[in-house]
Amino acid sequence: MATMEKVPMLAEGYERLTADLKTLRAERPKIVDAIEEARAHGDLSENAEYHAAKERQGQVEAQIAELEDRVSRAQIIDPTSMSGDKIVFGATVTLLDENDKPVKYQIVGQTEADAKVGRISYNSPLGRALISKQVGDEIEVTVPSGDKFYLVDKIEFI
Repeated sequence: MATMEKVPMLAEGYERLTADLKTLRAERPKIVDAIEEARAHGDLSENAEYHAAKERQGQVEAQIAELEDRVSRAQIIDPTSMSGDKIVFGATVTLLDENDKPVKYQIVGQTEADAKVGRISYNSPLGRALISKQVGDEIEVTVPSGDKFYLVDKIEFI
């Protein structure tokens, strides 16, 4: 029997998933209406509207199934309720790069990751390298642009 692996995420990530799920579920009746309307046009073999609506229905159903799976396996983590001296999921970490320039990242779930706003997935190369490290630890990460070196400067649970 396959085990149901939990999907860690922050509360806001869970809320976004459930909102996306609600939006997709609301789209279902509109797609059915579009299929019915296209079917009324006659010959289905050369009916582009019908095929487009059926294709969209398949895409929406696949997205709904994927989101329902993630929501059912969600493990909501509240970083403010955590503490400790090791980097774990939800921690906000300040690193010093090779030039002693500080960079700040929060370790989040895959669906919440956005490096532009300082959120990296725990599954990313840097995320994996950071997990269980402590202040003062040095980290080497191989990224597409080459090897990067960081020093863990601060760990916060905010």
